[in-house]
Amino acid sequence: MTEGSGKKILIIDDDNRNTFALHAVLKAKGFQCLTANSADDGLKMLSGRSEVGIVLLDMMMPDMDGYETIQEIRNRHLKDIPVISVTAQAMQGDEEKCLEAGATAYISKPVDVDKLLSLIQRYL
Repeated sequence: MTEGSGKKILIIDDDNRNTFALHAVLKAKGFQCLTANSADDGLKMLSGRSEVGIVLLDMMMPDMDGYETIQEIRNRHLKDIPVISVTAQAMQGDEEKCLEAGATAYISKPVDVDKLLSLIQRYL
């Protein structure tokens, strides 16, 4: 299921276990991934990196949370890059909050791999 676009998926998550699991699943499906362990590192990776086609963004990170990170992506980087919020917060209203902040889509943890793959294929 390798994507013909050549675009990579950037995973931004401060939990190495989550990053490892997402990377392993996506790599097994033929996707190329980059990983960042903080919002700041992810933003640096986005600067001048046209090969990034989609961002999977953890919403609960120290220093800069996902909401702030989305705003930074939208304000100083790529307004049109798809950002999928990946969060353990699955309370009523959280999806709307993520979308209002500028996320393209929302998926809760534990991640439903089929749903995630569907979202990636839709936006990548």
